[in-house]
Amino acid sequence: MEELRIGLIGAVRRGVHAWQAHKPEDGVRIVAGTDTNPAGLAEFQEKFPETEVFSDYHEMLKRKDIGAVFISTPDFLHEEMAIDTLKAGKAVYLEKPMAISIEGCDRILRTAMDTGSKLFIGHNMRHYPSILKMKEILDSGIIGEIQAAWCRHFVAYGGEAYFRDWHSERRFANGLLLQKGSHDIDVIHWLLGSYTKKVVGMGMLSVFNRCKRRLPDEPVDRKKGGYWPSLEREYFSPIIDVEDHNMILMQMENGAQAAYLQCHYTPDAERNYTFIGTSGRIENIGDAGSCQIHVWTSRGRRSEPDIVYHLKPVEGNHGGADGPAVQNFIDFVRLGAKTNTSPIAARNAVAVGVLGHESMRNGCIPKDIPPLPNDILEYFENNQVK
Repeated sequence: MEELRIGLIGAVRRGVHAWQAHKPEDGVRIVAGTDTNPAGLAEFQEKFPETEVFSDYHEMLKRKDIGAVFISTPDFLHEEMAIDTLKAGKAVYLEKPMAISIEGCDRILRTAMDTGSKLFIGHNMRHYPSILKMKEILDSGIIGEIQAAWCRHFVAYGGEAYFRDWHSERRFANGLLLQKGSHDIDVIHWLLGSYTKKVVGMGMLSVFNRCKRRLPDEPVDRKKGGYWPSLEREYFSPIIDVEDHNMILMQMENGAQAAYLQCHYTPDAERNYTFIGTSGRIENIGDAGSCQIHVWTSRGRRSEPDIVYHLKPVEGNHGGADGPAVQNFIDFVRLGAKTNTSPIAARNAVAVGVLGHESMRNGCIPKDIPPLPNDILEYFENNQVK
């Protein structure tokens, strides 16, 4: 099989997970990278000394030998970079969220279909052992027809991760139902087997707007300014106009209902899902590492589940999910393998996030998710084969 040569747009920070794709012994080789950070680019080339580096990704896309590109850049750059790369005839691994607007997502989907270039979205939580185990349990039917799903998302690190840099501004991120919440919205859709048709949101900026800010000309430093307690932290972005807690209710197309609650100033960090069916309930205790999945199939105390699954730690970042996600992309490009992720699902996760924020910012009015054209749906449901 011909060697698959890979380029990286955003070669460091989140782009480091793409380094796992480099397996020359298996016919997959990273050959180029681009980044706006000179120090990061130097680090990348030290790791891969035979690569060519660029400061402008357009120049890298001119290399005809590159067959696939990982895009691991800030969210507001995803749409433009993905469309340019697809038009250049490269397969694309695009980090989530797909874009920061519904229209941006739809333009990416249309470009992928028109060009025939492969599109893969990095929703790596579809490779989390805890999520896969919950899906297995739900698909078994042991808790009956799933009618309700809840996710409580505690983000202890939200202050330093999202309120000290570009994430804090709507013009760059839209809101944290996208950058952070799109993961969980996608998981809820996947495990419920249905997409949201209507969403209503409620949220506000209630804590970090009261913390001390850095000056506009001071450099971003996520490690500066303290971690706890919340109101004593400082060195936050000069501009903060995204919410630091978000809540949405979702009505699914199949009749089920779901709730997602996200808070960025909690002392702990965990995603806690529960799915409730006509014959039982499941809940995860911990979402990575040594976590558990509890199952109730008879009436009783919450502390006394009928079944407990003990999951062992898996090596690798994000609960061991990054490696399998990267390999799934490689197998999709080279072998046409079925993917765990879905560009349609990624678009719908963004749509829920965008309209959830629009709802909360405009009187909590319910919003309908706009449908996609049938030709787009059919193309991606056929694994991107015309």
